[in-house]
Amino acid sequence: MEILIACIVTALICLVIGFFGGIIYRKKVGESEIGSAEQEAARILDKAEKDAETTKKEALLAAKEEILQQKTEMEKEIKDRRREVSKQEQRLTSKEETLERKMEALEKKDETLNRKIKENESKLEEIEQIKQQHIEQLEKIAQLSAEEAKRELVERVESEARHESAMKLAEIEAQLKEDADEKAKNIISLAIQRCAADHVSEATVSVVPIPSDDMKGRIIGREGRNIRTIETLTGVDLIIDDTPEAITISSFDPVRREAARLALEKLISDGRIHPARIEETVEKAKREVDVMIKQAGERATFETGIHGINPELVKILGRLRFRTSYGQNVLDHSIEVSFIAGMIADELGVDTALAKRAGLLHDIGKAMTQEIEGSHVQIGVDILKKYKENKDVIHAVEAHHNDVEPKTIVAIIVQAADAISAARPGARRENIESYIKRLEKLEEIANSFAGIEKSYAIQAGREVRIVVKPEEVNDDQMVIIARDIAKKIEGELKYPGQIKIHMVRESRAVDYAK
Repeated sequence: MEILIACIVTALICLVIGFFGGIIYRKKVGESEIGSAEQEAARILDKAEKDAETTKKEALLAAKEEILQQKTEMEKEIKDRRREVSKQEQRLTSKEETLERKMEALEKKDETLNRKIKENESKLEEIEQIKQQHIEQLEKIAQLSAEEAKRELVERVESEARHESAMKLAEIEAQLKEDADEKAKNIISLAIQRCAADHVSEATVSVVPIPSDDMKGRIIGREGRNIRTIETLTGVDLIIDDTPEAITISSFDPVRREAARLALEKLISDGRIHPARIEETVEKAKREVDVMIKQAGERATFETGIHGINPELVKILGRLRFRTSYGQNVLDHSIEVSFIAGMIADELGVDTALAKRAGLLHDIGKAMTQEIEGSHVQIGVDILKKYKENKDVIHAVEAHHNDVEPKTIVAIIVQAADAISAARPGARRENIESYIKRLEKLEEIANSFAGIEKSYAIQAGREVRIVVKPEEVNDDQMVIIARDIAKKIEGELKYPGQIKIHMVRESRAVDYAK
């Protein structure tokens, strides 16, 4: 029993000791975990502070870079604006100087005019006094009053005026008839020039040879049915006259004339000539002409090295093969202008391809002048706009005859190339009579201005060299006279290309050494 009690007591004591020992152990473990947590928290806080500092520095650096970039952009914009303001100031200064010079010139002219007005007024007063004195003397000599003399004078003048007015009316009537004839000739010649060259037989008619005169009757057909069919289908006139072994085809449209010529040659070689065969042959000839036109346009683009042109524009361009201007083939002229424009553009460092393209298409409106009303320039512009051609090319075409002011270098290059191609010796025909008249008219226009000593038409009428009287014309007046002469030439003369007005003013002093 005692042993049992002792065991129980011992067990209780061990239990108590174990309980308190566990409590002490748990306390120490808790304290250890708390210390580790505090250290981890301290480490996390330290790391967060470092990260925050780094983020802060990066944000400050980014902000500084952005501020620096904005500052640089602002400084650049300020410099650009200052440069622009400086240019505007220079332009304004230049304009102010020009205006000041013009104002000074106007003031001088105003002073001169006022002085001349005063001189004229004083002279008018003197003339009036002299007139009054003469009237008084005449009244004494004639023993007539002023009213009586006036009445007698009026009657005499009236009689003479009737006679002179009758003569003047006859002169005016004759002059009007002459002017009307001249104007009619000019209008007709201009209309012909749009469709033909100076030698009309080469541009409006074609001659088809035939093996014998018997073929003429077969072409005419029974009661003229064959010739009527040919003329109706082709739109040309067949002239069958006494010319041996030849038939003449006449038409203002060279394309129609070419189709009729091909059809007629085929019919003559085939020998079967009747309305059905004629219709078939004409259709075939028209297709051949279309192929020729297309090939001519493609040849032009291939020779000039220009690509990307609308196929319809290429066909219209090919029609220029059958168009002439002053005897010069317009397609060959366009190719030549393209080459010249490309050379000039290459020398100037301008877009060569664009200049060649504009040069090739500059006269494309001439292909349609027989079908569309208007100048070839406006027709060409409308065609190019329709097929959405480059706007710089359209402007060059519109400006190549100064219908509008040229605004691009390419437009000016095309103008120059066109003038070079048209004005070079042998490019275009002009009969000797009209050539001499044009040179004489040039010199006549130049000599009609005051202060001109002599003038010479040189360079085949491409230049007028004018010598002025130095004591009557100063340097400033030379510019005005040259401009006035150019305006008068433009208004009164018709000429290809352009004419240079070259003014010369010199003062000479002669002395002798003894």
